[in-house]
Amino acid sequence: MPMKKNEHQGEGAPRNEDRPRTRPTPPPLRPRPAHANAPRDDRRRSGGPRPQGNGNRGGMPPARDAGVHSHRNKMGPHTMVAPDARAKSDPDAVRLVPLGGLEEIGRNCSFLEYKNEIVIVDMGLQFPEEETPGIDYIIPNTQYLEKHKDKIQAIILTHGHYDHIGGLPHVLGRLGNPPIYATSITKAIIEKRQEDFPNAPKMNVQLVKNGLELKLSQNFTALFFGVPHTIPETTGVMLKTPIGNIVHFADFRLDYDDEGNPHGLEEFEKLGKMGVHTFMVDSTAAERPGHSVSEKTVEKNLEEIFRNAEGRIVVATFASLITRIAEIMKIAEKLGRKVALNGYSMKTNIQIAQSLGFVKVRPDTVIPIEEVNKLKDNKVMILSTGAQGESNAGLMKIINGEHRHIRIKKGDTFVLSSSVIPGNERSVQTVKDNLARQGAIVFHSALVDIHSSGHAPKDDIKIVVELLKPKFLMPVHGYYFMRAANGQTAREAGVLPDNVRLMDNGQVAELTKDNFTVTKEEVPAYYVMVDGLGVGDVEEMVLRDRRTLAAEGMIVIILTTDRDKGRLLKNPDIISRGFIYLKENQEILDEIRKRIRSLLQRIPNYREVEADYIKTLVRDQVGQYLYTKTKRRPMILPVIIEI
Repeated sequence: MPMKKNEHQGEGAPRNEDRPRTRPTPPPLRPRPAHANAPRDDRRRSGGPRPQGNGNRGGMPPARDAGVHSHRNKMGPHTMVAPDARAKSDPDAVRLVPLGGLEEIGRNCSFLEYKNEIVIVDMGLQFPEEETPGIDYIIPNTQYLEKHKDKIQAIILTHGHYDHIGGLPHVLGRLGNPPIYATSITKAIIEKRQEDFPNAPKMNVQLVKNGLELKLSQNFTALFFGVPHTIPETTGVMLKTPIGNIVHFADFRLDYDDEGNPHGLEEFEKLGKMGVHTFMVDSTAAERPGHSVSEKTVEKNLEEIFRNAEGRIVVATFASLITRIAEIMKIAEKLGRKVALNGYSMKTNIQIAQSLGFVKVRPDTVIPIEEVNKLKDNKVMILSTGAQGESNAGLMKIINGEHRHIRIKKGDTFVLSSSVIPGNERSVQTVKDNLARQGAIVFHSALVDIHSSGHAPKDDIKIVVELLKPKFLMPVHGYYFMRAANGQTAREAGVLPDNVRLMDNGQVAELTKDNFTVTKEEVPAYYVMVDGLGVGDVEEMVLRDRRTLAAEGMIVIILTTDRDKGRLLKNPDIISRGFIYLKENQEILDEIRKRIRSLLQRIPNYREVEADYIKTLVRDQVGQYLYTKTKRRPMILPVIIEI
């Protein structure tokens, strides 16, 4: 049974770091293999056997469903429409295509296309899900844009949060390095991040201000207007097109004064008088009734907590909430506390905000983190990242006792001034538990209003829709349920029921003066994953293996054979990781070895056999036995050593 030679190679993925890694210029996106589009089995373990011998690993099931966020497969290419679909489209229509943000929180990106011109709005990233283990983040799929990069006239960035700008360094070169339009703080943030990508092209950033009207191309004109959010200079945009005005509000909320009256509505009313064909509106908080909590209320409650704190104060929040951080630093200054910054992104964002004048404090207010132990506890405030329980963030290092300069003391006050991102509930609860175990006093937004979301709830959205009076409304930025709730709010605000459009990522809509038609055409919008230095090279098969390793464990079977005769020279070596403890399951080991010996003895000596064929047989036989014995399916990796 001589065997033909075969080679096998694998490599591990780099670990996450708090500081962004310096990355090379991203390679072109590779087309998905045919297997990436195979339907995945979302059935739970039911006791019945799963398909065997798939050529990848014996006894393993097809990949499980990656979360029921919508009816679409986000990991692999969707079924595309016939090639002649574009030819049948209306040549005078404006095409609107969302590439991200409509089936998840993050990865916000969409574009408008008219004849030979394309304008892109945002290019964000999405943080990994449970179904994407080991992934750093996910970016929009730009395959369609790359094929038409000569048409791209502009990339408009609405604000400086990573879910709207984070994908930019990875795709900019592939899109032909088009001009970018951004406000001053957004410009500073993307330029700072670009330093981690030294081989990426130099960005062509055009500075815009709210109130500016700018002709982007022959058929697209942009009118920028300010919207309240948690980062300064957030801008909405009205795109004036041949079919009418399309308004994109970015992320927004309404600001209220101390009496509870909204302000800044005059500009929205002005937009409504100009006529709005389509309103693309934020849906992140659309299912929550009521109005936004006033930032003044948040500041008042924070100041009261700070005044009553006898020891050190640690405020954990998003590093991107620059408006609130600036107010917190003012309160600290007012109370005579020095402020130390903990976390790379916190330090970077504050430095940028200070240089642009958005954070104004005395030079001696901010101290290095190394000096916190030189001051009395009641004179110290620490601003930290990690309010979501991120394992590599500054707050978690403090909690785990891994921080070089900060140890939790009984009586320390910890303030979690942020909302809980959907999916992070468990990690945030763990943070609160671990702080309480160590004697800390913990405040969070469920106890008192110490956080105001940057996303408008239902009643605020209703006010804006009534002011804009759009002909069509397209909810964006959220899961389907959130967008459906937003659509219902729009109907209550006067939008015709048939004029609310709930699209999915990759769908193509054609807009004419009187219609908004979602066509049968689709463009690639499945996940492009960034893992270490790799962009787009982690595919569904890799993720499937990672999920299997986490859920079922693995077994390595090492076969040492005679090169000429193909016979076993010794008992197979078996290594188990995450499956069973070998010393307590000798019976299973003996049976595996027995089955392998029997398998190899049945193969004739005169027949030349592929090593991969032997591996497949071993995976099938061992996989079936282990399932029968344990009702589990570890990953099985046969290794053949010829001597």
